[in-house]
Amino acid sequence: MENAFIKKEKVRFQHVDYAGIVFYPRFLEMLNCLVEDFYEEALNMPFKNLHETGGIPTVDLKIQFKKAARLGDELTKSLWIKNLGGASMHCGFKFEHEDGSTCLEGEVTLVRVEFSDDRKGIKASGFPDDMRTILEKYIIT
Repeated sequence: MENAFIKKEKVRFQHVDYAGIVFYPRFLEMLNCLVEDFYEEALNMPFKNLHETGGIPTVDLKIQFKKAARLGDELTKSLWIKNLGGASMHCGFKFEHEDGSTCLEGEVTLVRVEFSDDRKGIKASGFPDDMRTILEKYIIT
């Protein structure tokens, strides 16, 4: 998929349940890893730096499970931006099996936030221009 951020992930023992298929909360962890990798690799903004002054929490999530993933499978995870707002981005994502079949797909909305100096307050914070320029490269409508 052109303009998508893509990573591969092998399904490990830690991901599966007694039946040997990925336990659904592990997919959400895999999605969070994809977002974290996107920030580090595409935006040069590792979470260890991002979380010093703010974050990028998920405010909406829609997911459809299409096909089970099993221990040993290698999944191709894709993330792209469908809509870029002032401080939010609405993203699409898809996990595919090696044969190209869709394992799961969905949409996630992330909001850039800043902490107050005492870290007790939190508020939306617009994307800086340099960050927005990079994010725009991942827009697929």
